[in-house]
Amino acid sequence: MKRVFCRTLILVLSVAPGFSATGQTKPQSPPNTAQSTPTPAQAAAPKARPGDVDTPEHLLAAVYDVISGPAGKRDWDRFRSFFYTGARLMPSGKNQQGVLGVRVLTPDEYAARGQAFFDKEGFFERSVANRVEIWDHIAHVWSTYESRHAKDDAKPFARGINSFQLFNDGTRWWVLSIYWEAEDAEHSLPEQYLH
Repeated sequence: MKRVFCRTLILVLSVAPGFSATGQTKPQSPPNTAQSTPTPAQAAAPKARPGDVDTPEHLLAAVYDVISGPAGKRDWDRFRSFFYTGARLMPSGKNQQGVLGVRVLTPDEYAARGQAFFDKEGFFERSVANRVEIWDHIAHVWSTYESRHAKDDAKPFARGINSFQLFNDGTRWWVLSIYWEAEDAEHSLPEQYLH
């Protein structure tokens, strides 16, 4: 099965409590208090469409939507608006030598690599089943995906699992990470993740 590097995105933010994204110390604030000034992530990211980031479900749909389409340019500013500062996208799988590993990408790195593929190929990805868990300001979505070169292709050329980690800052949802793996001939998706 053809492995496509640009299937979907996942980001991980690893910032220790009490430190900003730049590594400078900042005062601790009590949990669950909304911030009145923009965070570095809010200030740096392009402005998101409100309907893209108001719920985990809408954010997931927006991620799939922005990377999908016929061969050609994608709206990378919209894509970048989904991601919190320090977010990562991490495809995992075997390399050509059969060694398992994970590639860690920033949203910009994903966009650069993805556009090189999208310039030549149509790519339509959609979720076929989502398991959403939310508590307070965090959410995790286990999303089974299918990828096609054309929207009406009878069969996908790739399937797999995207693991989305999300954060709500009190005003909107952000992607922290997208970590994924595609199925292959040696391990197919279990039935339990297809519904």
